[in-house]
Amino acid sequence: MGRELSVGEVARRSGVAVSALHFYETKGLIRSHRTGGNQRRYSSDVLRRVAVIRVAQEVGISLADIAHALASLPDGRTPTRADWRMLSEGWAADLDRRILQLQKLREGLTGCIGCGCMSLDHCPLHNPDDRLGAEGAGPRRLLVAAARNGVNRRKAAAGS
Repeated sequence: MGRELSVGEVARRSGVAVSALHFYETKGLIRSHRTGGNQRRYSSDVLRRVAVIRVAQEVGISLADIAHALASLPDGRTPTRADWRMLSEGWAADLDRRILQLQKLREGLTGCIGCGCMSLDHCPLHNPDDRLGAEGAGPRRLLVAAARNGVNRRKAAAGS
């Protein structure tokens, strides 16, 4: 094991607040051990782990998905270059799906919000007699698409 760092040193070097480091630790994203004086100490490889977490968060990956990805690494090790390639490729595919969904949303934004409301004169959803309203409350088409994407993402992660 390399040099050990205090929580303050990790915060300074990673650019992450001490409170965020404590939060990451409670979520199992990083690990520390306690000294005889009950102070947290981190191995220096935690800096790379925090960098992975920050980059993933910056592009919109949830902490739950980050935790799942990091937990998939053997023995909970810090990601290697090859690990980062694998993790980022998986996240890139998810980001591509989300970008496509956002582009579709943007294209239809001025004409409809996807809810089946009858307040718009010309509904591009072709929702005669408010049939989407009979399917339930909220933005029906968007909710169905999001649910379908979630199922597809879980299937892909499971290797089906």
